[in-house]
Amino acid sequence: MTTADQSGMGSSAVLRDGPWTHRHVAANGARFHIAELGEGPLVLLVHGFPQFWWTWRHQLTALADAGYRAVAMDLRGVGGSDRTPRGYDPANLALDITGVIRSLGEPDAALVGHDLGGYLAWTAAVMRPKLVRRLAVASMPHPRSWRSALLRDPRQTAASSYIWGFQRPWLPERQLVADDAEAVGRLLRDWSGPRQPEPESIEVYRRAMTIPSTAHCAIEPYRWLVRSIARPDGVQFNRRMKRPVLVPTLHLHGSLDPVMRTRSAAGSGEYVEAPYRWRLFDGLGHFPHEEDAVAFSTELVDWLRDPEPDRR
Repeated sequence: MTTADQSGMGSSAVLRDGPWTHRHVAANGARFHIAELGEGPLVLLVHGFPQFWWTWRHQLTALADAGYRAVAMDLRGVGGSDRTPRGYDPANLALDITGVIRSLGEPDAALVGHDLGGYLAWTAAVMRPKLVRRLAVASMPHPRSWRSALLRDPRQTAASSYIWGFQRPWLPERQLVADDAEAVGRLLRDWSGPRQPEPESIEVYRRAMTIPSTAHCAIEPYRWLVRSIARPDGVQFNRRMKRPVLVPTLHLHGSLDPVMRTRSAAGSGEYVEAPYRWRLFDGLGHFPHEEDAVAFSTELVDWLRDPEPDRR
């Protein structure tokens, strides 16, 4: 199902009002919805699961106020972007992201990703280093660190139980959208720290997940991540990610994240041959950019402005 097919059903859920503008751009054989605000160097924001572009609403305004062109995109299959029948492996999804950078007419971007968006941001920085000026990742280890922790750390394996549950056919999609996507609200609450999401915010994410085909498309990347572990394409991808990240990197993490353990994420700097800064937010969970938007945005803007980003 394409964006055009489902626009009438989902536009009210996805096209949230605000100071930003909405439009679509073509990239990598599909059409992607973006929300943009401000002028200046491009900062591209990539959401995770179970969210869509709106998760970056606070950062859009903070970055624009700081003199940046802030753009939040919907990943393939989510929000207002095309729902294609295939193309949900991380290499192709990363090419979606770098394709959007090109379609925006920019030579490069500071790339900011959370959760699955962070996994893809790591990937994009390795695959298309000339298009990524700086990299900021929240709540997601480097892909090789994540894979190692998932397979070797029993606590991380248990924390990622939802991913193992996604491997079943069709049932996970049905569970995700049942009762107006009540499961989405439960995940947002369970994965957050003491600063719980507002009920109004939960309702926005629930509505977006119930757009036809969204649940299936949102789960497909996780199916690839597990099913490809022993397949040639997964082995090749893991080998490809040995290439170091060559741009300044900011790694952000909530100390109470129950999904991605701090121990799993903390060693990711070994894959960065550039200035690397680790920032742990005490008392925050899996969504630091929403749980404490001011602290997160301040950290991000200060790092983007820092001409010597390796300085602590």
